[in-house]
Amino acid sequence: MRDGNVRAAPRTATAGGDAMQKYLAEAVGTFVLVLGGVGAAVLAGDRIGFLGVAFAFGLSLLAMVYTMGPISGCHVNPAVTVGLMMAGKFDKRHLAGYVIAQCVGAIVAAGVVLLIAKGAPGGYSAGAEGLGSNGYGAASPEGYGGGAAFLTEVALTFLLVLTVLGATDSRAPVGFAGVAIGLVLTLIHLVGIPITNTSVNPARSLGPALFAGGDALRQLWLFIIAPLLGAAFASAVYRLVNRPAVQITAARAEQALDEERRERVVGPRDVERPV
Repeated sequence: MRDGNVRAAPRTATAGGDAMQKYLAEAVGTFVLVLGGVGAAVLAGDRIGFLGVAFAFGLSLLAMVYTMGPISGCHVNPAVTVGLMMAGKFDKRHLAGYVIAQCVGAIVAAGVVLLIAKGAPGGYSAGAEGLGSNGYGAASPEGYGGGAAFLTEVALTFLLVLTVLGATDSRAPVGFAGVAIGLVLTLIHLVGIPITNTSVNPARSLGPALFAGGDALRQLWLFIIAPLLGAAFASAVYRLVNRPAVQITAARAEQALDEERRERVVGPRDVERPV
């Protein structure tokens, strides 16, 4: 039947389940990002160097965009979620759920990296070694000050969020968003690792900082505020330069994506069948 009330019931009944699936996908995606990136820095950093760690972060995100992207959009970063919301491409009702899920995933991943590191000969101290945490001043890999660190995190997060907004635009080449986003995160880490160990992601900073304590925890404020500010700038610039002829709401965009996914699974209704 096509009666509106009859059709609305299944959607309402599954709304909560759909939201939980998205939150779980964000938690898993952030877990993989932190496990891959921070794990590479802590467990293999002395062997693969800055370049290797940069690619570890980029490849982790690239894999998750194609794995978890169809479920949640694969933000795996509170700054990306906020940027998408401010650009009108994400429903603000899910903001808290996404951010909490991202932080939980990052914390669990940091804990797993720490447990693995402790198995090395001589053990491992998160407080002394830092667990790949972000920092400035004495906590910066090359001793950069707070001002340089703040500007770096704002600018690099701006680049990340602007890339996400553009690569996921309906007019962008289909299927290549993950490549663009993964590569730009690699580039961002190549620039930012010597300065702050590169955050551009409050959840990524939170996970290791909780275990490392000390300067990592005291300086955490910068790696929350600066990425969010960079995301806000990216959203403002994107809205300024991107003025599509037809504006649609975030809810309508999500519905369109659902319809496209269903069509991919079952195929177009008017496909001719072989005789």
